[in-house]
Amino acid sequence: MRMTRPAPLLAADDPAPFAIERSDGASPFVLICDHAGRAVPRALGDLGVPAPEWERHIAWDIGAAGVARHLAQALDAFLITQTYSRLVIDCNRPAGSPTRIPERSENTPVPGNLGLDDAQRAARVRGIFEPYHAAIAAELDRRQAAGLPTILVSMHSFTEVYDGVPRPWHLGMLHQQDTRMSDAMLALIRADGRWVAGDNEPYAISDTAEYSIPTHGQARGLPYVEIEVRQDLIADAPGQADWAARLADWLQRAAATLGT
Repeated sequence: MRMTRPAPLLAADDPAPFAIERSDGASPFVLICDHAGRAVPRALGDLGVPAPEWERHIAWDIGAAGVARHLAQALDAFLITQTYSRLVIDCNRPAGSPTRIPERSENTPVPGNLGLDDAQRAARVRGIFEPYHAAIAAELDRRQAAGLPTILVSMHSFTEVYDGVPRPWHLGMLHQQDTRMSDAMLALIRADGRWVAGDNEPYAISDTAEYSIPTHGQARGLPYVEIEVRQDLIADAPGQADWAARLADWLQRAAATLGT
């Protein structure tokens, strides 16, 4: 008996799962932004989440996309941004992670994610997660085949307070085993003297907690860094432009220490 393939999650009038900017960027930097957007496929409605909650960090990384776009322009770098809210599927979580399709985010329940069967989960992976990561892999494959130097930069933001506890960092440099770029960035930031920078703070990268850097950076042997900027610093356009300029300078100087 022939099996009928399930209908795709995304309708023809839904946004594409990712967007690419500066596809011909000439710099060694490849920028990715896993939590850039907060769109929801029309078929899923609002997932039962009240409207004010969609303005919070639980739905997306506030300010990260704006910083990434300014960075792409300043560095002349390829940029790919993910369109859909992490409440639909978190594109920086590996298979098996309980927060890949969260039933609760912080203290907010997500009713539309309760009781999903395997087919419903697979539809989100197939419609959103896989195309985004396939596009990243395709660009990195292209650059490798062309012999182009590549540094992967993953752009994120974090809340100034988590679970009632203030976070002291202005920004953080995240890494896995390869610390080339994160060490160089931290040295530059700390030499500046104005900013409190975390080393694998406020988060740490691991194969069980994250997907993008372990898969596209660490596994390929590429120099990389995941940058977290506190969201109150980049919540508006001036803050995004200001921090992008600062990060662009540090990234270029850090890359120079690698001979790239």
